[in-house]
Amino acid sequence: MAKLVVLSAGMTGRTHELTVDKPTTIGRVEDNTFQIAEASVSSHHCEVLVRGNDIVIKDLNSTNGTFINGEKVNGESVLKPGQTLRLGQVELKIDGGSGASAPAPSPSAAAVTPAPKKLDQTMVMQRGVSLNELEQGPRVTGFDTASKAFSKKSNQTNKWFLIGGIIAIVVISLFLLYAFSQIKK
Repeated sequence: MAKLVVLSAGMTGRTHELTVDKPTTIGRVEDNTFQIAEASVSSHHCEVLVRGNDIVIKDLNSTNGTFINGEKVNGESVLKPGQTLRLGQVELKIDGGSGASAPAPSPSAAAVTPAPKKLDQTMVMQRGVSLNELEQGPRVTGFDTASKAFSKKSNQTNKWFLIGGIIAIVVISLFLLYAFSQIKK
């Protein structure tokens, strides 16, 4: 039985066995058949279907794309043994056969068929900044923050608005007092 094996660091060795009965959905949220909780994986990233001896990958309009050996999957593509499936930044491979119903090879066929190539180690990409970079202070971006365009503005508008509001309240209060005094007479 074929299964998907995660190659990416931190998740290395996680597997999911593929079935002929129903498609396998892969994504970040819990309602997927195979959940991969990684930020670069879409909530419903792709679908894996076993059709005879073929393993078909169908992208579900993922944000960061689905790739087989670096080629973007548009619609559906067949994933073959030895190829790498990449979902966002997570890499997977097929292990244990080319399909769910693959027949066992005969001894003569095994002698003729070369053994699949062992996959290279997955390269881990550094994200963010290091502690040393944080200790050095802000990065120089060519952005002049010392100019007057970025100085703190005075709050004159708010001050005048507040003074005008207070004057309006006093005038209305005086008007109401005058109106009540005229009613009592």
